[in-house]
Amino acid sequence: MTDAATPVATDEDILAAAQAWREAGRGVAIATVVETWGSAPRPVGSHLVIDEEGDFLGSVSGGCVEGAVISDALDVIESGAPRMLEFGVADETAWRVGLSCGGRIRVYVERVE
Repeated sequence: MTDAATPVATDEDILAAAQAWREAGRGVAIATVVETWGSAPRPVGSHLVIDEEGDFLGSVSGGCVEGAVISDALDVIESGAPRMLEFGVADETAWRVGLSCGGRIRVYVERVE
């Protein structure tokens, strides 16, 4: 639904998309930045909403870890079990997904009911 070149949506846009997708009968998850250390691309409270087809709106990382978050969100939609994700410069996963900004972020992903 959006990409790194698209301006970040507002919280109202993100929540409206989540509501519209749920009302359309789609499975939906929301990812929220809950903690940051050092240089982090997005502040605490930033959101990314994802539907069961992989459509998304918002940002939790300025694009550098969105793919990994979306993949985990699809699992959360299916299982219903929330997840806490962590990406950081010392984490091999962070380099693989592009988080080389020198910081760390924690992202909580939960299914929207």
